[in-house]
Amino acid sequence: MTYFKRRNFIKTLALTSAATLVGKSGLATEIIDRPASKGQATFAFLTAPYLQHRTQDGITVCWITSGPAFSHVEYWPAEDPAKVQVARTVKNGLVLANNTINKIRVEGLQPNTSYGYRVVSKEIVKFEAYAKAFGATLSSDKFSFDTVNPSSSTASLLVLNDVHDRPHSFEVLERLYGSKQYEDVILNGDTFDYQTGEKQLIDHLINPCTALFASQKPFMLMRGNHETRGAFSYAMDDYFENIDKRAYFSFVRGPVFFVALDTGEDKPDGDDAYYGMAQFDPFREEQAKWLSEELNSEAAKKALYRVVIMHIPPFHSGDWHGAMHCRKVFHPVLENQNVDLVISGHTHRPGIHQTQAEHSYPIIIGAGPKEGQRTIIKVEADQSKLEANLIQETGETLGSVRLDPQRHV
Repeated sequence: MTYFKRRNFIKTLALTSAATLVGKSGLATEIIDRPASKGQATFAFLTAPYLQHRTQDGITVCWITSGPAFSHVEYWPAEDPAKVQVARTVKNGLVLANNTINKIRVEGLQPNTSYGYRVVSKEIVKFEAYAKAFGATLSSDKFSFDTVNPSSSTASLLVLNDVHDRPHSFEVLERLYGSKQYEDVILNGDTFDYQTGEKQLIDHLINPCTALFASQKPFMLMRGNHETRGAFSYAMDDYFENIDKRAYFSFVRGPVFFVALDTGEDKPDGDDAYYGMAQFDPFREEQAKWLSEELNSEAAKKALYRVVIMHIPPFHSGDWHGAMHCRKVFHPVLENQNVDLVISGHTHRPGIHQTQAEHSYPIIIGAGPKEGQRTIIKVEADQSKLEANLIQETGETLGSVRLDPQRHV
């Protein structure tokens, strides 16, 4: 069930009553209480809620306010809207407050179930040990999401890569999927050129994605080599939450066991550009060990298909250090553990590289950010086949990989 259509909502902003405000992001929010103090900047949502870390029994809801707040998520089964519950973030007995970045985990949900939700933030104008004062209370519109179905026989994934700070690309690329039936979105690296600050995250990623899908379907933000650059790169974890709250992780969707790797920087750790602040070789080695263990897990063995998503491909990406080190540490695992498909970006040269002497698994590489040449990778699977299509923004399918199911025992 969908409670809110963002594109239609934008058209109705001019018709909103005096009971609404339009914040810096252009998002309308209901004022439940008027501000307690005057002469201050308007308290507003800077983003609509965006979803992260979806599982069969939980989901993480994130949003950003213009000032410190005391916030919560209200949620209910879509079939019974009267059963409203409240989720807050509690750490060591303290309910998180006086913050602008909201990241609240909703847990104890039922698998394969639709829920409605909205977010609520109360402005904090004073936060002292024994005295607190509040201003406006804002409530978002209603949205919905579905928890993961652990018994599903299908999977559908939209993969984007190398957007490079071009927020208008999201709408162009998302519509290439051809339907709204994708369940998850992976942003497979280099969404940005480098990290400059919160406004960049809001304007170039969060708001474009909530306008399209992210208030109802989660995205998983993988780092490319460009996300490791800039002073604000250290703050990225405050705004996003991948599965298992890690930079690399695995997840199951229907018959597919997916692994997402963080391939790090592309130059040697000792390169002058890093000023001694890079340790990506050990980080990749750590992941390679973990990858071998994951591909030996029961979940991986039960899956009909094994798909690895990594920004820098282990082949067909030149001889820079990052690519060669990915080949050195990841390729033996991918080869020996019978991985069925690798999905990458990085090179800005789209292509399908079928199995060959160098690698027994096909590699799909998405294009770069140049208008007219941008691509998506559309992955759909059922019990009889997995099909991954590389689709250019013109609508042309540049190539496909089709896999038959197999048992990985």
